[in-house]
Amino acid sequence: MVKLVLVRHGESTANAANVYTGWNDVPLSARGVLQAKQAGKKLQQLRDFYPTHMHTSVLSRAIVTANIISEVCHFAQIPITKTWRLNERHYGALRGLNKDVSRQIYGAQQVLLWRRGFDEVPPEAKVGPVERCYRHLDPHLLPKAESLHQTQRRVMPYYEDQVASRLCQGQDQLIVAHGSSLRALIKALEHIDDQQIIHLEVPNAQPIVYTFDDHLKISDKQILR
Repeated sequence: MVKLVLVRHGESTANAANVYTGWNDVPLSARGVLQAKQAGKKLQQLRDFYPTHMHTSVLSRAIVTANIISEVCHFAQIPITKTWRLNERHYGALRGLNKDVSRQIYGAQQVLLWRRGFDEVPPEAKVGPVERCYRHLDPHLLPKAESLHQTQRRVMPYYEDQVASRLCQGQDQLIVAHGSSLRALIKALEHIDDQQIIHLEVPNAQPIVYTFDDHLKISDKQILR
């Protein structure tokens, strides 16, 4: 048996302000820091979880959450990989917009589809990401907006190459990422259909623990609330 733990970052300042964040790099709120510490304490309850690698995005709210968990759980010696493929979904022109305001502008049903649907793409940003951490990448890889489906397409190659390959060797893994990138991964892991995915929510800093059998099939799922 091998374990994969997924953790969404603690509350960010954008979460607290109820605005779309996406690839905007925002810090954790004071509450988010506390949530990250609590997530670490919850993981300490798993007496049979010994991750050999941590994976996170290149966005600071996930990185800081991962670092806090690492400190609480004494995972400092474990290698950590930061990859854009685990970034939050790119919310395009919605970034920085208050979610309640977006419902007034576009309508509640359209916003629900953008936020929770699988194939709906929000309006594109005028320019793609320009931060230094993306300069080594082919510009054609970098989105100006993404559906959850498109997010899944960039997440899964990393999961299969860098996470599942280690799980197959019996090595526990820890992913600290974002609501939408984790929803995209969970949809694939649990074979959730395109209609039901709209109901899936991944709360901040509540570790999701998957136990896999020798064939990498889920034998147990636990949420540490």
